[in-house]
Amino acid sequence: MGFIAFLKTQFIVHLLIGFVFVVSGLIINFIQLCTLVLWPINKQFYRRVNCRLAYSLWSQLVMLLEWWSGTECTLFSDEATVNTFGKEHVIIILNHNFEIDFLCGWTMTERFGVLGSSKVLAKRELLYVPLIGWTWYFLEIVFCKRKWEEDRDTVIEGLKRLADYPEYMWFLLYCEGTRFTETKHRISMEVAESKGLPKLKYHLLPRTKGFTTAVQCLRGTVSAVYDVTLNFRGNKNPSLLGILYGKKYEADMCVRRFPLEDIPQDEKEAANWLHKLYQEKDALQEMYNREGIFPGQQFKPPRRPWTLLNFLFWATVLLSPLFTFGFGVFASGSPLLILAFLGLVGAASFGVRRLIGVTEIEKGSSYGNQEFKKKE
Repeated sequence: MGFIAFLKTQFIVHLLIGFVFVVSGLIINFIQLCTLVLWPINKQFYRRVNCRLAYSLWSQLVMLLEWWSGTECTLFSDEATVNTFGKEHVIIILNHNFEIDFLCGWTMTERFGVLGSSKVLAKRELLYVPLIGWTWYFLEIVFCKRKWEEDRDTVIEGLKRLADYPEYMWFLLYCEGTRFTETKHRISMEVAESKGLPKLKYHLLPRTKGFTTAVQCLRGTVSAVYDVTLNFRGNKNPSLLGILYGKKYEADMCVRRFPLEDIPQDEKEAANWLHKLYQEKDALQEMYNREGIFPGQQFKPPRRPWTLLNFLFWATVLLSPLFTFGFGVFASGSPLLILAFLGLVGAASFGVRRLIGVTEIEKGSSYGNQEFKKKE
């Protein structure tokens, strides 16, 4: 094991990376709070500023994937589709099977210049998570309780508010509503059988309300829907902790573009279109499992240096005073100060681990275990 590889496995290094992310995130959140005064003066300027502030935080996670772990992301698509990336407002549909599927999506948005302006339909619980939810709040992310009767007006209002967004945005939808597990899949297929819908082998039954509402509200703003099917070579199941330990993965992403005018305007027909799309996604998964490859040309968009430079900037700004302070504490010889400092380190470690836990499948929500049994 080389020295760099050894460093990537050390807890103290992970703690320092977590410290930079957390403290820079809190600083960014405070700056975002201050930018609220811009909203009544110039809404579009407020949005552009917050896109860049969000980029400064999220790109640190992308840096871990691209530069720290060296994970490779390969696109399988066609040249005409790839040429539209970063040049139009779109809705993204991504399968929800892996702990770092969002991170693979983010690395693509970064490489095509839309990471800061990317959006998602997120569960409301995340609004109260420091850094993640707070940053999303200032980015006008649409939050929902995942109970359509309560969410309808909130979701419609939030989507319509994005109609005049000044920068190209990729709006991510996890139409399955929750991460794939065997238990959720079994319940989901029971629902499919009861509704007379074709069963899926590798996906949960898509929940159509969010999709049809997004298409209706963003029609005229969004140009297309990108369907993305993600897999990892070697049947790997990567985690954010694995990325933090420097493990390298190879992600393959099949991307298909559907012009929005090809999607029916009628809600029922649009729902049927989505069900058909998931049958096609299932067939793509079957092909990948059988042949180890997706159809289409292969593209490897080059990683950009900005994520690394952004992290190095924050590390320089934040770690230098931390080291100076820590050295001063131990040099003082005061047991009380040393214990307080170690307690602070322990609290920081706990906080970082809690943030990582948000992505873990086994700690995901029970949504789907019960909710799939309810009508949409």
